Amino acid sequence: MLDIAKQVRFWREGAWEEMAVARELLDRGRIRHSLFFAHLALEKMAKAAFCKATRIPAPKSHDLLRLVTEAGLALEPRDTEFLAQMGIYAIEGRYPGELTPAPTRAEAYVILERADEVNRWIERQL
Repeated sequence: MLDIAKQVRFWREGAWEEMAVARELLDRGRIRHSLFFAHLALEKMAKAAFCKATRIPAPKSHDLLRLVTEAGLALEPRDTEFLAQMGIYAIEGRYPGELTPAPTRAEAYVILERADEVNRWIERQL
């Protein structure tokens, strides 16, 4: 039998570990890597919400909007747009192809702060 509390804890704790790595990478000037880990943090928190809401294991998906929607979370339009934009960092971090221009370090700090806010919001829904 699946231990949902254990699954939720695994994903939630992993989300905050990834966010810490994202900050460390950005402090070192590794912008693309930092934003990849910020996406991963959001993905893990969304998977925690998915598990809690559905009582089943999280899908092997990187689609933030799918995860939060299937978890039944009602996003503000601003959050929906942000999560959709974060998807580019998951793709660029995993698959070859043309890279979009990287944000500046200052812009990346703003993105990271926004990711932290959304992560905290999702966590409050758990």
